[in-house]
Amino acid sequence: MSSPAPRPVVIARPSDRNERPLIVEIPHAGIALPDETRPECALDEDDLRRDADLYVDRLYAGAEHLGAVLLYTEVSRFVVDLNRAEGDVDARSVEVLPPSTPPTADAPRGLLWRITTDGKQALTAPLSPAAYERRLARWFRPYHEALDVEVARLHARFGRVVVLSGHSMPSVGKATHADPGKRRADVVPGDLRGAACAHVVMERAAAHFAAAGYSVAPNDPYLGGNTTRRHGRPPEGVHALQVELNRDVYMDEASFAIKEAGFAKLREQCLGLVELLSTIALP
Repeated sequence: MSSPAPRPVVIARPSDRNERPLIVEIPHAGIALPDETRPECALDEDDLRRDADLYVDRLYAGAEHLGAVLLYTEVSRFVVDLNRAEGDVDARSVEVLPPSTPPTADAPRGLLWRITTDGKQALTAPLSPAAYERRLARWFRPYHEALDVEVARLHARFGRVVVLSGHSMPSVGKATHADPGKRRADVVPGDLRGAACAHVVMERAAAHFAAAGYSVAPNDPYLGGNTTRRHGRPPEGVHALQVELNRDVYMDEASFAIKEAGFAKLREQCLGLVELLSTIALP
């Protein structure tokens, strides 16, 4: 008996009376492969977990009770990476790309991950054009269409909105990363070096985690992904902040076991950030 199909997008909304101008979106916590994509994936369960933002959905669970819209997917990033642009695909990932999508020179971890961060082959072979389009239609576009609707709805209601993108990162940069071998800070908030949100959003978020005893390194090594670039429009009242959490703070990176004390403290701070950003005074 096959398991239920993973949902491309799950949305938890607050009550209308409690709603605030904040969206928490989590694009990489899912580890599920839809049945039709399994033959195209060369990875085992541990590989899927190792490159997922494991448990980040749990760290922000309950954000809707604090007035935020919580939006996430159950689908693995090895089906489609929801923090990449739709055209961020290289010619080695798809047999033939449509003329409207010229291939990126080298995107092994673009929209379609063909290589893991450990250098392991992720795709059994380049996808057919039909399989590529199916992934866009079934899992990529529904997520972003839902996110776009929520951004527009909250902006129309409040005149402003903050999009908080929740992520996690390996504790040490891998060989395939821009910072190989470097021990990373506990928390890395990214705002495209000030372009994606008002300065007060980054300032207050960084101070929030620092006050709890975490090391914080804004924009190092992650500035923000495609969602931050798409939705970060401060002059229009749309502010985007990506927050990367060091996995070693809350889980064992080898066994994937949760570190109970570290997880509980970090969850408290993540929900505290939701409260902070939902009430922050924005220009």
